[in-house]
Amino acid sequence: MATVDYEVEYNNRARVPEHPEIFARWARDAAAYRDAGERAGRAELGLRYGATPRQTVDLFAPARGAQARALAIFIHGGFWRSLDPSSFSHVASGLNGHGVTVGVVGYDLCPQVTLRTIVEEMQQACLFLWRRLGLRILATGHSAGGHLAACLLATDWKALAADAPADLVPAAYAISGVYELEPLVGIAINDDLKLDAAEARRLSPALWPVAPGRALDAVVGGAESGEFLRQNRIIAEVWRRQGALTRDEEIPGANHFTVLDPLGDPGSAMVRRLVELSRLTQG
Repeated sequence: MATVDYEVEYNNRARVPEHPEIFARWARDAAAYRDAGERAGRAELGLRYGATPRQTVDLFAPARGAQARALAIFIHGGFWRSLDPSSFSHVASGLNGHGVTVGVVGYDLCPQVTLRTIVEEMQQACLFLWRRLGLRILATGHSAGGHLAACLLATDWKALAADAPADLVPAAYAISGVYELEPLVGIAINDDLKLDAAEARRLSPALWPVAPGRALDAVVGGAESGEFLRQNRIIAEVWRRQGALTRDEEIPGANHFTVLDPLGDPGSAMVRRLVELSRLTQG
């Protein structure tokens, strides 16, 4: 059996050499959407859920006059050690077009904090939004954010906060996530993550129990590495056996970065599916 080169398999920027142009496009589109939201009075930027500068939520409501029917969050990627929520404001546009409010959430980065701390920050962000809006949450995220969205779906919310519903996050849409973290222990990014094998297992949502009936869509680009395709299958298969309602999907031709593009299109199949999942937060 051939040995898997995890360094190659998880190096998405090397696999997509045009990634700087994609990142620049994201930043332009995000700035334009943020500016339009502020002018229309439907964007609340920099809401603080914690003490540090990166612990913020940018909240984008549907068009003025439209009744907000649900709440979703988007968590950005960057292997928990790079990128910024300000490059992802535009991903709210698809769901905003269907009456869903979207919070684009920031978090502190490794190695300044641990990955365990980042998971806890995302949990606190959800509790902040629950207390502010009184709405349950559809968690969405990309890459590192896909991992974090899965963690939120499997969180025992009553153990964290008596005022939170047990199903504060009843549904998640995780894009190109990593759900078994042990392959990362021996590669270069672990210089920042600082995971040992035991902590990697503890922070792997594929090894967490999940409540029956929770819904997870795991989505990956069809042009991604074999490891990302495997990770996508694993989380859906393992949680399905526990009674979760899971789907795994490959987006034909999409790489690790272009897989996000449909989020900005209210008419895309991805956004239509997110609208379906958002209805699970309203029961």
